[in-house]
Amino acid sequence: MATVISFGIQKGGSSKTTTSAIAAYLLSAELGKRVLAVDLDSQGNMTELLMGPDVDIYDYQGQTVFEAMKEQNARKYVQKIPGNDRLDILTAEDHLAAFPSWLYDGYKGNRALVLKQTLDSVQDDYDYIIIDTPPALGDQTINALAASNAVVAMFEASKFCYSAIGRFLETCIHIQSTVNDKLEIAGILRSLIDARRYDNKAFIELIEADYEDVCFKTVLTRTAAIGRLGINGFNKGYELNNALNPYREFMEELMQRVKVTV
Repeated sequence: MATVISFGIQKGGSSKTTTSAIAAYLLSAELGKRVLAVDLDSQGNMTELLMGPDVDIYDYQGQTVFEAMKEQNARKYVQKIPGNDRLDILTAEDHLAAFPSWLYDGYKGNRALVLKQTLDSVQDDYDYIIIDTPPALGDQTINALAASNAVVAMFEASKFCYSAIGRFLETCIHIQSTVNDKLEIAGILRSLIDARRYDNKAFIELIEADYEDVCFKTVLTRTAAIGRLGINGFNKGYELNNALNPYREFMEELMQRVKVTV
């Protein structure tokens, strides 16, 4: 069965989408694993990033993760990633924002387990399932955590993200104790907004002091090459290699931690 890993934090702009998309890419393209990416954010940025810069998320209207969850059947809605025969995706677009309304008006089962039950149909098709979550502690994030073996908590070096991290970890612990006792917190992944700023460095040190045993050793620094992934996609070239290098180190840590926890 696939190992399911979510990336989350309720603070926007914390590199959830970039990191989860790169993780899915590295697992498939460089580690040879069969991977399903799940875009659980109605902005559809993971869909755009993995499908390529020329893709419009509305191209997948009626063929997304939302429809898969409504039918409890993921296989019917899996899309192939161009140029990577080991990586598939369940796409998202704006209508996923209606998921909470559908959940409370039209769904009769356990509302936290809709995604898990949907992914059960493809669990044996993949080695890993990577879930990108929205910047909120809402129904999509709850469903992602309930479906996961492990979660990576994203931390950008800022006051607002520092305020959010404790509440996110509390939510993970709540899910562990109520609906998914297999969920493990793989760790907190720290990223510097700007390595030249003293306040950024201070928050990196502060979060390590608070959660020393939980933090990954890898600290990501945002670079122009990473920022241009949304423009260039995962086309081969020196800039892609530059963008991926810091994430390769993180993935080595993640694989070691997930190997122990799941």
